[in-house]
Amino acid sequence: MYFPRLRDLREDRDMNQTQVAKLLFTSQTVYSRYERGAVTIPVEHLIILADHYNVSVDYILGRTNEPTLNQ
Repeated sequence: MYFPRLRDLREDRDMNQTQVAKLLFTSQTVYSRYERGAVTIPVEHLIILADHYNVSVDYILGRTNEPTLNQ
């Protein structure tokens, strides 16, 4: 599944794929595959990215257009 928000969030913070990959303790190649939807992103990585970008996992997955949960 393709998650265009992964790229958008990364670029909005002026980060490259290598920097995000280091955050996830993975390679740039693997992270690139996440952005393209070539492989499924593990839940653990979704949580790390949601925390890093201060958005909900649902936002990354495209299930909502609200970046953060209303609390």
